Amino acid sequence: MLKKITLKDQYNHSQEAIIEYLKNGIKEGKRFFKSKYIARDLGMSPKEVGTNMKILSDECQDLRIEKWSYSKSTTWSVEHTA
Repeated sequence: MLKKITLKDQYNHSQEAIIEYLKNGIKEGKRFFKSKYIARDLGMSPKEVGTNMKILSDECQDLRIEKWSYSKSTTWSVEHTA
């Protein structure tokens, strides 16, 4: 019997926190997120957020995460996958 994979099985604590942050932001109608604001709100460094966002952009099946632009901080475009 296959075990259902949960967030805790697949991602580290920082990645889990970022995913929940992004999903909550999407629910509020946001589509663009800056690394420095994610970091501020979650108590992480912008570099830690950027590193994990890159990993999540490749690994997270629930969200489409794309590096969008850079202006004093990386901006990410995030949306739910269909």
